[in-house]
Amino acid sequence: MATDPYTTLGVSRTASEAEIKKAYRKLAKELHPDRNKDNPKAAEKFSQATQAYDLLNDSDKRARFDRGEIDGEGNPASPFGFGGGGRGGPGGGGGFRPGPGGADFGTAGAADLDDLFEGLFSGSGGGGGGGGFASGFGFGRQAPPPKGANIAYTLNVSFEDAATRADQRVTLGDGKTIDLKLPAGVEEGTQMRLSGKGQPGPGGAGDAIVTLHLQPHAFFTRDGDNVRLDLPITLSEAVLGGKVRVPTVEGPVSMAIPAGASSGKVLRLRGRGFTRKDGTRGDQLVTLMIELPAGNEALKTFVGGWQAEDNGNPRSRMGV
Repeated sequence: MATDPYTTLGVSRTASEAEIKKAYRKLAKELHPDRNKDNPKAAEKFSQATQAYDLLNDSDKRARFDRGEIDGEGNPASPFGFGGGGRGGPGGGGGFRPGPGGADFGTAGAADLDDLFEGLFSGSGGGGGGGGFASGFGFGRQAPPPKGANIAYTLNVSFEDAATRADQRVTLGDGKTIDLKLPAGVEEGTQMRLSGKGQPGPGGAGDAIVTLHLQPHAFFTRDGDNVRLDLPITLSEAVLGGKVRVPTVEGPVSMAIPAGASSGKVLRLRGRGFTRKDGTRGDQLVTLMIELPAGNEALKTFVGGWQAEDNGNPRSRMGV
């Protein structure tokens, strides 16, 4: 037996058009499938409310229902319990018919509902681009089935690999392995999304979300897109200059030390840092640190015979 549309909307038989519209608007907000994805009963009640509104919002259908000529579904009333059987039957044209593809409205009903719900559920999924109520609410089609859950992974990345964007191998929950290319501009906490590598679901598999943790290094540190290194050098290398071997994130290279270099002097190795988002690379900044040998008697003798006035006062510019 068809449900009484007045009862469905919770209004009296003398309700005005505005009261009917207000009651339907309230129910639609509470029962819409986009807000009750895990509650099939809500979707059923939503369809019933929409059917009731479609009938009562049409003054001709409402009058025919009040006179007992049609039932709550818009079908001709029959003393033998059968009638037009829906939208295609006598007197049912342009009415509402729930079906496996969702709610279906005639032209007049859809246009009216567009006006009623314009902006009510904006951004709730569906048509977009001005599709209005009919497209945004999924009339004529069901909401897509949900995807499976995402799976979170953490991946520890060495300092050198992060700087050079070396491929990383990840073992997923199903035991399969995948090689990841680190993105340009990678930093601590960067997340990478692997589409379809999550839990299976009726609408397809979810995604795998990989969070990158960059590991510290024994002597490299990161400074923005640059790599910093404190490089120990001998006194003779500082005084006389020369070429020395310097570690970088891509392996040792040769670097020239200028004669008379002091501790704290910074030399630059271009393009040996982290890759920026635009594809260019930072530099490696090398700070020279003169390392004196402990207990070297020859050095003590040399310095002891060195006159202080020959070297001046390197702190004079500081007023001391």
